[in-house]
Amino acid sequence: MTDAQETAAASSLRTTGGAPPDDGGTTASPVSGAPTPLLEPREGIPPVIADADSLAETIAAFAAGTGPVAVDAERASGYRYGQRAYLVQLRREGAGSALIDPVACPDLSKLGEALSDVEWVLHAATQDLPCLREIGLVPTRLFDTELAGRLAGFPRVGLGAMVESVLGFVLEKGHSAVDWSTRPLPEPWLRYAALDVELLVDLRDALEKELDRQGKLEWARQEFDAIASAPPPEPRKDPWRRTSGMHKVRRRRQLGVVRELWQTRDRIAQRRDVSPGKVLSDAAIVEAALSLPANVHALAALNGFGHRMGRRQLEQWQAAVDRAKALSESQLPQPGQPVAGPPPPRAWADKDPAAAARLSAARSAVSALAEELTMPQENLIAPDSVRRVCWEPPQPLDAESVGGALAALGARPWQVERVTPVLVAALSG
Repeated sequence: MTDAQETAAASSLRTTGGAPPDDGGTTASPVSGAPTPLLEPREGIPPVIADADSLAETIAAFAAGTGPVAVDAERASGYRYGQRAYLVQLRREGAGSALIDPVACPDLSKLGEALSDVEWVLHAATQDLPCLREIGLVPTRLFDTELAGRLAGFPRVGLGAMVESVLGFVLEKGHSAVDWSTRPLPEPWLRYAALDVELLVDLRDALEKELDRQGKLEWARQEFDAIASAPPPEPRKDPWRRTSGMHKVRRRRQLGVVRELWQTRDRIAQRRDVSPGKVLSDAAIVEAALSLPANVHALAALNGFGHRMGRRQLEQWQAAVDRAKALSESQLPQPGQPVAGPPPPRAWADKDPAAAARLSAARSAVSALAEELTMPQENLIAPDSVRRVCWEPPQPLDAESVGGALAALGARPWQVERVTPVLVAALSG
């Protein structure tokens, strides 16, 4: 038994810092005393794996380990283009911890194969799975400690908050937003990265017991299976429409400028492997779209295109603006994207007052049930599923039809079982 496991066993489930309220069970009893700072990994900071021989040894060690494997990844969001992994951390009983450089070892599929039948423990799995998939690491079974915390009713579900409230240890979180593409990685960063997986399996074990105590363990397993079996997300259509400040842009010609500047920025950022925001800010794109500058001099006077930008850069942005100006009416983007499904809820009262009343009743019912079950509404049922069922209720309006509609929209069996009765009642009323 590790030090952390002994601490967790001695203290059961700590409530300091925000665990679920004690409802009479024995697991979540409050424990006095300050949490313990966790300053060093148990076996020290492991060396970074950056060559084929060391990787092969690591694969063999982790394949021979026992129990779940803790997995984490560090990206360079805000510094580099895309969301690739720049460090992968693992820990498993019998193998210890490992830090792998996926830049030096870009294909980790053999490691993924060696761990294919093992449960992977991740925190906020959907954030890391895309970058892990790119390097050949795809779990078939997983346990998401953040999602487990949500289902169990923890008000704070960040890794640091969970480790503190559940296990009684404080993790140092000072390096979460650094540039992980830096090489070599500084020792304090590596220590931070190793500590991120140090207690992940301990946290998983404690949360499993708490979910079981609350009667939610099967619900969590269904959620985890859904994440593990989900296909990669489809590429976003018209990603330029997500430019911050787009609500100010009304005319189609202005939309064309946003699109042209966004696409130009994206090509430059990809070529230079830097975050698009470091090439040109969203605010500058919107400013140019609203102003429609006639020439480089007018562009240079706008916020975001100031004196620090060279003539050549200004010319490339002005060329993008001019290309948008030259588009025919038929080539300009439409003001809004085609929306599949019901309109925005704010428009329901005018378009269909009866549907608006159904939605209001359904939201109140789902909110009450979520509060009763001590979990966020969005984890009880996807808000979009509720909207769709309320906009076009299935007929006949009964438990079978509503449950079938929810299942068709992706609700898990536990969600269908819990939510269907309250939705039928709300829609019938």
